Amino acid sequence: MAVEGGCRCGAVRYRAEGEPEHVAICHCNDCRRSAGAPMVAWAMFAEDRVHVRGAVTEYESSPGVVRKFCGRCGTGLFYLNPQILPGMIDIQTGTLDDAGALPPQAHIQMADATPWMHSVDALPKFDGYPEPS
Repeated sequence: MAVEGGCRCGAVRYRAEGEPEHVAICHCNDCRRSAGAPMVAWAMFAEDRVHVRGAVTEYESSPGVVRKFCGRCGTGLFYLNPQILPGMIDIQTGTLDDAGALPPQAHIQMADATPWMHSVDALPKFDGYPEPS
């Protein structure tokens, strides 16, 4: 199996080969703030199975943790934590060409989840932008 993806502007592209170690939705404060979103879905691969074309910008979001993103459009792409996850790289699954290719297997860091996360399934759902009332 192989998946491909990249940033919004196309300056960075990647290909990940093989099966991911796991796919999870992270609710930690660091992911939430880095992405500007209530949660982030990640797929973890062996670092040597991910091939990147284009220049990425790195940011040490906490000691020993590196987040990589496109310096042109700002799309978050990768997460590395060599002390806890040696040889592994997480890819934001929202950047996959087929964002549905790797469905999440778990929610992680739920201790940091926003209080309303437990009730989002009950919200109304619309196929497009809802009509103004």
